[in-house]
Amino acid sequence: QLRLVESGGGLVQAGGSLRLSCVASGRTFRTYSMGWFRQTPEKEREFVAVRRWNGGTDYADSVKGRFTISRDSAVNTVSLQMSTLKPEDTAVYYCAVSRDGSGLPRQLNRYEYWGQGIQVTVSS
Repeated sequence: QLRLVESGGGLVQAGGSLRLSCVASGRTFRTYSMGWFRQTPEKEREFVAVRRWNGGTDYADSVKGRFTISRDSAVNTVSLQMSTLKPEDTAVYYCAVSRDGSGLPRQLNRYEYWGQGIQVTVSS
C-alpha cells in the first residue's frame, strides 16, 4: 500500500507564497505521475498540477505561471510551490499518485492513491 502525507498548508495573505510537500511511503513504482488537486465546499475536486516520474509537468490554466511542481531532493517527495496566491486559491489541497507513467493525467479517476488533504487559506 502507498501512503501519501501532505504538509505545508496554512493561512497566507493574498500575494504571498506557500510551499506544499507530499511524502510517499510504502510501496514504490518505477514509473508514475504525482499530481496535486484542490477542492472547496462549493466546487468539485479539480486538477492543479502533475509531474511525471521522468520530469514532465502540466498545470491548470488558473495556476500556470504562479505554481511550480517539483521533486525534492528528499526521496519520494514532491512539492508544490505556490506564489502570488489569490483568495480563489483557498481550498483543501490533495496530492495523488497515478501508476500511469506515460502521460500527464488530469482526471481524478486516473489516480489510485490519495493523501488526506491539507487546508490552504488565502486572505484578501
